[in-house]
Amino acid sequence: MRQRITKPFKRKKQNTTWGHVADWYHQHVTENEDTYHEKVIKPNLMEVLGDLKGKHVLDVACGQGIFSREMHARGAQVTGIDIAPELIEIAKKAGPADISYRVAPADRIALPDTSFDVAICVLALQNIKNLSGTIAQIASLLKKGGEFVIVLNHPGFRIPRRSQWGYDPDTKVQFRRLDGYLSESAHRIEMHPGSERHITTITYHRPLQSYVSALANHGFSVTGLEEWISHKESEKGPKSEAENRARKEFPLFLMLRAQKN
Repeated sequence: MRQRITKPFKRKKQNTTWGHVADWYHQHVTENEDTYHEKVIKPNLMEVLGDLKGKHVLDVACGQGIFSREMHARGAQVTGIDIAPELIEIAKKAGPADISYRVAPADRIALPDTSFDVAICVLALQNIKNLSGTIAQIASLLKKGGEFVIVLNHPGFRIPRRSQWGYDPDTKVQFRRLDGYLSESAHRIEMHPGSERHITTITYHRPLQSYVSALANHGFSVTGLEEWISHKESEKGPKSEAENRARKEFPLFLMLRAQKN
């Protein structure tokens, strides 16, 4: 039976767009070469996507177009959509001009049906409330046999408010504590903690079965799954060995690859 969604915050308009922090987000992922985007997600994603020459690719929730530009450089014809006009404006300014960028919510994309070979959604589906509607929309835009590649914060280990690191000094083991998993939930999170401006967005925790069921319900078959670990290493210290070992055991990101039947 589908679990109830719990909402541990006061009800008000739920802001899941990143447009209100567009400049900060752009700086964060483009001016620092040691980001997860650059060191973990981009190389793994491009390996999964393989040869893109001549393919029509839809980048769903494309943000400022980081992955759109990379796919274009590999020969794809790319369309990027995002709900935030501020991010789309940054993407357009970054070019190149023959990438088509549009402002649109992920569940209502005004493009011709069956016009894409591939769709991707990177670190965004977890921030989209209408999961079923989004996957249905993408299914309608993909050709038969088209592929949909999803990258998520790992739903088994990175659960907002219900997962955290712990350390056992007796065994010198760093472990991952989980206080819940199967129950779906929505959480308001700070986008850059520690700053004076407490800007938040909404993230939705869903167990893996929710994503797989939604894909199956809209005509997809899951054809691949990968779990990607952090590239970082701790500075020398009493816990560094345990921290580095834990990074190799608990993946940060989950990749799902699905094919439209």
